[in-house]
Amino acid sequence: MILDKEHLRKNLDEVIWNIEQARISVSEHHIVKLVTVAKYTEVENIATLYELGQRAFGENQVQQLRERMAQLEDLPLEWHMIGRLQKNKINNLIDLRPALMQSLDSLDLALEMQKKLEAKEAGMHCLMQVNSAKEETKAGVSPEAAVDTYLKIKETCPNITLKGVMTIGAHTDDAKAIQASFETTHSIFETLEKEGASVCSMGMSGDYELAIKCGSNMVRIGSALFR
Repeated sequence: MILDKEHLRKNLDEVIWNIEQARISVSEHHIVKLVTVAKYTEVENIATLYELGQRAFGENQVQQLRERMAQLEDLPLEWHMIGRLQKNKINNLIDLRPALMQSLDSLDLALEMQKKLEAKEAGMHCLMQVNSAKEETKAGVSPEAAVDTYLKIKETCPNITLKGVMTIGAHTDDAKAIQASFETTHSIFETLEKEGASVCSMGMSGDYELAIKCGSNMVRIGSALFR
């Protein structure tokens, strides 16, 4: 559905207001970046959000990312890959050169990516995905292995620049369980800050305010903007 500009402006203003309230409750110096999840919306809505000042957009699939980048190539958008990456799509993603790949979910994927980046003499900025709620349906490194895996990727994959961590909050209505999953990831992030980690990407439309209060500095929001 194509939404009119005033409707999108209202939604964007509301999300930014909520982000501000949550951010200030942490600290006035706590800066949070909004990444719009574009997968369920029309390309026209992305262009309108750009007019309204939004710059960072994320896609879940390489194919969709390629199409959107081509359709909107005239706009200086910052594209993020936020979905699970299949190994047979690595080369395609490298060619698209996203600003950030947020879903590096295993050492195995990192090593495969390293080989292909090296062959193409390319580099990639990535976040390591942590499965902080230990849910079988989710990808990501277990919290216990997270710090070691992060350091191993840094050491063995010179063409990958790790910028921090990403998680998806626990899939439940229990706010305490969601909070615990965010706190787990944030404490991993704090440990990795001395290794240069600067991004802690947590929080989506249903839980982004809680994620920010737990220390997130990047949120990935779709449905709250396009309803």
